[in-house]
Amino acid sequence: MEQSQPQQRRAADQVFQQSLEQLEDILQESLTEEEEIPQLHTSSLTEVELDQDLTDIDLAALEDAVADIEQYLEEKTKT
Repeated sequence: MEQSQPQQRRAADQVFQQSLEQLEDILQESLTEEEEIPQLHTSSLTEVELDQDLTDIDLAALEDAVADIEQYLEEKTKT
């Protein structure tokens, strides 16, 4: 028996919706992969970027850290 026209439309609609969902999944996976690739490249610093990061170090904080380390070492050698 042939399906009536509304049933055929519903069946076609279901197939179409499933296809759209599959396409959406594929596109989401593709976007996720594309977003991950640039992050890998930007995570490796060039020497210039590394030099710039090192020059941004707070000198006072570095001096405080050295003082803390010296104090720790003095206490450790006393005991």
